[in-house]
Parts: sequence; C-alpha cells; structure tokens
Amino acid sequence: MAQVQDELERIVSLPTHRLRIEWRRYLRSEPPRRLSRDQLLRAVTYKMQERVYGSLTQAAKKTLRDLAAKITAEGVNGALSLSPTLKPGMRLVREWRGQMHSVLVLENGFEYHDHRYRSLTEIARHITGAHWSGPRFFGVVQVRRKPMATSRRSSDHAASAVDGHV
Repeated sequence: MAQVQDELERIVSLPTHRLRIEWRRYLRSEPPRRLSRDQLLRAVTYKMQERVYGSLTQAAKKTLRDLAAKITAEGVNGALSLSPTLKPGMRLVREWRGQMHSVLVLENGFEYHDHRYRSLTEIARHITGAHWSGPRFFGVVQVRRKPMATSRRSSDHAASAVDGHV
C-alpha cells in the first residue's frame, strides 16, 4: 500500500510533458493531443492502480456499458438519476489539501482513523473544519447544476431592471 501511495505522489508531482510519457508507459498508446493535465493525471493514476489492485469486474463493465446506452437513449438527466449504494467493506478515498483520507463503510456507519462515525458528514466536518455534505465531499452523490435561465422573459426583465423600468 505504501508503494502505491509513493507512486501516486510521484505521478501527481510530474509536469504535463512527463505525464504524457507515463501515459505511454501505462496505457501503451499516444495520449490525445488536447487532453488536459487533470485528465492525463486521472487516466495514468487509474491505470497504475488498476495494475496493482485489478480492473473492474465484468459485472461492473456491463453496468457501465448499460449506463452509456441509457445515456445515449434518454439523455444525461434521465439516465443519471441513480442513487449510489454504499456497501459494507467499501473504501471511500478523498484527497484534501495534499493529504489522502480513507473511510471504510461499515454495516452501521463509517470508520475513519480508527474511530466510528454515524455519517460521512461528521467525517467531512472533522477533516475540513467546516460544514460539508459528507456524501458530496466524498463524491458519492450526483451534483446537479441548475440550467441557466435562457427564457426571453427573464432576459427582458433583467434588461428592464437595468434601464430602470420594471
């Protein structure tokens, strides 16, 4: 585990041109030209961890294929109304301010640094010192963004307010 952590830290500290070399090493192909540093980093670190811990199960791959087909058929909003299921034994990992935090999902709660917690929110508050939604902090909920108002009425109202007429 320490070797994986050391390798992750090494990869994260690399400049973009070195990440492209790591891409070739781990993915055995040329990286797409316009891929951002963040995307390069995600792909390389995923592939590195996949080699150490193994890849997705066939069932998980099928679920992803089915989800992709559902997105194609119904659009993102219809297909992504799934709620994640946390099962005992799962480990949630989050990097916060340069430090990795790992939480173990238990039958009735969570374990973080050998202490039991009733909710992820308690753990997120402990880590950050501020109120966070625990599921959102650990990335286990879908974040929905409100679409921007593009109706003519709201833009007309805004223009009237600027002109001083409402």
